[in-house]
Amino acid sequence: MIDGLTIVSHPLVQHKLTLLRDRNSSIQLFRTVVRETATLLCYEVTRDLPTETVRIETPIAETDAPAIAGKKLVFAPILRAGLAMAEGMLDLVPSARVAHVGLYRDPFTLEAIEYYFKTPEDVSERRVIVVDPMLATGHTAIAAIDRLKEAGVADMRFVCLLAARPGAEALRAAHPDVPIWAAGMDDRLNDHGYIVPGLGDAGDRTYGTR
Repeated sequence: MIDGLTIVSHPLVQHKLTLLRDRNSSIQLFRTVVRETATLLCYEVTRDLPTETVRIETPIAETDAPAIAGKKLVFAPILRAGLAMAEGMLDLVPSARVAHVGLYRDPFTLEAIEYYFKTPEDVSERRVIVVDPMLATGHTAIAAIDRLKEAGVADMRFVCLLAARPGAEALRAAHPDVPIWAAGMDDRLNDHGYIVPGLGDAGDRTYGTR
């Protein structure tokens, strides 16, 4: 196991990952399951959010109860494939802010190239959860986190559906302060930088573009 990487082994998460891997899953099913899995992963990655005690009144009596403390979360999907995951996380935390990190992978060099970047003005004061379905070579994730650190973000987590060991190791080496959560991990990449056995191109399977 890789230090700083959490594989969410919950049976529901593992079942949904199997549906995502299956090449016979329809576009509609794939898109729906990406969203559902992201919601479950969000539950795990937010487990240690700080809380404070507030005074409320129930229909019966006043009481002290816990509430999330501090500024609201920021979800930072890496475009485009990360959008469906962000939507699933917003189902669980609808008050969160959203940053957009537009990166694409050069098909020849496999390096990440930025084309869009937009965050809340006070993003540096918030916890940011970076989301992308696949952590393959790690280049895109590293570039996104580099960019967010340039914007002043100090508290980050990375969440993906599926990681490859080389990408997870590269991300942890580049950003040891950013822990990773994933539904699963495969050991290798093919010559085109795709995870093996993986689940294919998550963006194309989500949006029906191939």
